Amino acid sequence: MMIHLRNFAVCLAVFGMLSACTEQEKAKSITVKNDLDTPRSFETVELTKDFLKVDDLSNIGIKNSETQELLVTQSIDTDGDGNLDLIIFQPEIAANSSQTFEIVSVTDAERPEAKALCYSRFVPERTDDYTWENDKVAFRVYGPVAQKMIEDSIPGGTLSSGVDAWLKRVDYPIIDKWYKKTTDGTGSYHEDTGEGLDNFHVGPSRGVGGIAVKVDSAYYLSRNYTQWRTITTGPLRTSFYLEYANWDAAGNTIKESKVVSLDLGQNFSKFDTHIEGTETISAGLTLHEKDGDVSGSKDNGWVSYWQPIADTEIGTAIVAPSKYFIDYETYDTEVTDLSNAYAHLKVIDNKVIYYAGFAWKKSEQFPTRALWEAHLNSFAQKINTPLTVTLD
Repeated sequence: MMIHLRNFAVCLAVFGMLSACTEQEKAKSITVKNDLDTPRSFETVELTKDFLKVDDLSNIGIKNSETQELLVTQSIDTDGDGNLDLIIFQPEIAANSSQTFEIVSVTDAERPEAKALCYSRFVPERTDDYTWENDKVAFRVYGPVAQKMIEDSIPGGTLSSGVDAWLKRVDYPIIDKWYKKTTDGTGSYHEDTGEGLDNFHVGPSRGVGGIAVKVDSAYYLSRNYTQWRTITTGPLRTSFYLEYANWDAAGNTIKESKVVSLDLGQNFSKFDTHIEGTETISAGLTLHEKDGDVSGSKDNGWVSYWQPIADTEIGTAIVAPSKYFIDYETYDTEVTDLSNAYAHLKVIDNKVIYYAGFAWKKSEQFPTRALWEAHLNSFAQKINTPLTVTLD
């Protein structure tokens, strides 16, 4: 238990020894440590009730011990049972240093305001997309109605478990605006009017992070998601659950579900995947016209594809923690949309974690291949050396 002597002395003088000691015994703080030679920001720290030794997270706040500033937090019910399970925040920690934060009780009125930049939802007005975004990037996947339309030869469907990239170049939410203008006929999200557009073709490819199972030299794919559940949207994170019908990979029955999350300030969605029926999976990046360049680092755990798109360029990538990343491969076939760059990933206890994302040159986030690949190396280093948190 840390006792700040100056604050303790003031409390003795004002309130008396007994009340000060009682209040001090209730206080808690955490220390967040950065072991890397680079400063850390826009990295999310997760705290559970068990870790904090509290029964209720609804009135918990986090205060910078040095500045006494309350940080933006988000409390999350991860399993949908009506009880909050996590509180998250994004500290700024200098290189090779640590920062202490107080765990305090706050009212809703005391919490700092923050824009709701991390957002996702089911989109029934556009068949049954599920779409998500933050201040950097946006994505979507396709549901069972879109699949059945293809199977029944109805125009407008999509048969794919690939992940679509929406190329935004503004830091505010665009999902609702783009869908509205498309469905009401006042515009189209396929045209860039200054905010970006959707011109990233997916088809049956893996898009940006869809998975496959490789058996011998062939890749086997799931179909559209069958069930969805929004977990949270908020200032720091949006996350949701997807489930897929069991699918076949050369006689092996594959069972797949996942929690996808996207945090503020990140170009990568995190795919926390539950998989049964295989010891490895392959997360892919579509090669489109095969006029770009595949690169990767087995040691750092990433594969990337930098390619021209219309009058600009885009970099896509898969990054995985070292314990999951096996290797990467360029799979080139004459079958339309099935050429992909794959990251081969190990399944551990029916689980795989990887990150998939992109940077569009017109967004000016990482406008060159060199900057993008430097970011991949940095991002890989950070996910393999996470911020550490101790309860004081």
